[in-house]
Amino acid sequence: MGTGMRWVTRHGVARGLMHMARRRGDTHALLLTDPVLRADPFPFYEQVRSQGTFVSGRLAMITASHEAATAVLRSERFRVGFDGSNLPWPLRALSAVSRDERTNSPIDPPSLLVVNPPDHTRYRKLVSKVFTPRAIGNLRGRIEETADELLEKMAGQERVDLVDHYASLLPVTVIAEILGVPVDMRTQFLAWGTAAAPTLDIGLPYRTYKHAEDALREINSWLRDHFGRLRRNPGEDLLSRLVLLVDQGERLTETELIATAQLLLAAGFETTVNLLGNGTALLLAHPEQRMLLRDDPALWPNAVEEILRYESPVQTTARFARQDTEICEFPIRAGQLVTALLGGANRDPDVFTDPGRFDIRRSNAREHLAFSGGIHYCLGAALARLEGEIGLRRLFERYPDLMPAGEPRRRPTRVLRGYEAFPMALGS
Repeated sequence: MGTGMRWVTRHGVARGLMHMARRRGDTHALLLTDPVLRADPFPFYEQVRSQGTFVSGRLAMITASHEAATAVLRSERFRVGFDGSNLPWPLRALSAVSRDERTNSPIDPPSLLVVNPPDHTRYRKLVSKVFTPRAIGNLRGRIEETADELLEKMAGQERVDLVDHYASLLPVTVIAEILGVPVDMRTQFLAWGTAAAPTLDIGLPYRTYKHAEDALREINSWLRDHFGRLRRNPGEDLLSRLVLLVDQGERLTETELIATAQLLLAAGFETTVNLLGNGTALLLAHPEQRMLLRDDPALWPNAVEEILRYESPVQTTARFARQDTEICEFPIRAGQLVTALLGGANRDPDVFTDPGRFDIRRSNAREHLAFSGGIHYCLGAALARLEGEIGLRRLFERYPDLMPAGEPRRRPTRVLRGYEAFPMALGS
């Protein structure tokens, strides 16, 4: 009963509105519902850009402008999170009575993704005490070691699935160590993460939502027990430090710790799987770029930035206007939902010359918005960059003759863009 009510308020109503708006020609609804656009959204982004800085629809205003998206993401006049205040009162009531913290996801409060100051300021300050640049940098050796171990296990196999054997196992192993999780839990974490990933999308079918909720309930239950184990016997992992952290009398509550651990799992694992898969596909499709990297390995960090720009693992994000305001001389009313098409902004010709060209030597590749912007800039950006650089470099150095061995299969998600299967021949 509770799951059904939550689905209605979170996805069922939105799903109905999306399909109704699509029948009326709404641009944003088309992006959310058309499987062709899910497979290749970039022509659609160009169409949006050609219509102006913002395109208004029944569901939201959307933009593929780098300038406008950056302004929205950095502005204090916008907030994250859907508070339900615009819903009719029956739906607000239904949402309130069906709430179940045991099924909280990374897009439910108190996740850093969907809370605003002052709560966001407090959470981020505490988490940043542990996830420092030095702490992330210290993971380099372990990431290299893990990558080499996984690549060696693939040796001698005629054909492998890159996602199953490498792109998913590398980041989930690293996240498991950050969370103090035994290595033998990797398979379970992969299953949980895959099941929960669709919750970032809007208008999920009931069956998909229920499957995700079941996984979230299991994750949350396991994490509560895990925190108890870490308090009794803390390790050297970063989560142990966060569980025990007290800063000037402030500490994260149990619910806040679960939200943070969930976000680390989602952001530190799901998006990096996509980065590795997308990067592999792009480098295989552009052998001349691969040769540049072979001749000058110092280009690898910038190559990762260009992969993030060209094929962003996260394609969209959204904000609500707190007040009547104006962005790029375009009026936006209080309460208006604004969707920033990150994948489109990252190919804005006003910022990136010849944006449809994949160029690992692009001088301003790092100006992409793949990690969002403003106070909600991705906390795990440094880790993603590190894993992307090491993971891709080690892969192509170990298997320079790597090539596709079948048709890759894209993930069914819209917000997250990557591969769920990618058959490969390792070569000689």
